[in-house]
Amino acid sequence: MPDKKERSPAIAAAIILLVVGVGFFVLPSIMLWLGDISPWLAAAFGALFVLGFFLIFWLRARHQRRRGQ
Repeated sequence: MPDKKERSPAIAAAIILLVVGVGFFVLPSIMLWLGDISPWLAAAFGALFVLGFFLIFWLRARHQRRRGQ
């Protein structure tokens, strides 16, 4: 049975992907709602959400490099 060090990254990645997957599922509805207020606001929210997806993994990789894993 794998120890905690081997399971932890897989569990963290699964949780992140699940949360982001749900976010991408509701993203069109949120963007349509924001588009009623301002198309620019909807575009900015969509862009920030997609960039946030990559930012999460970049920060996690940076944190792991500092810890020496």
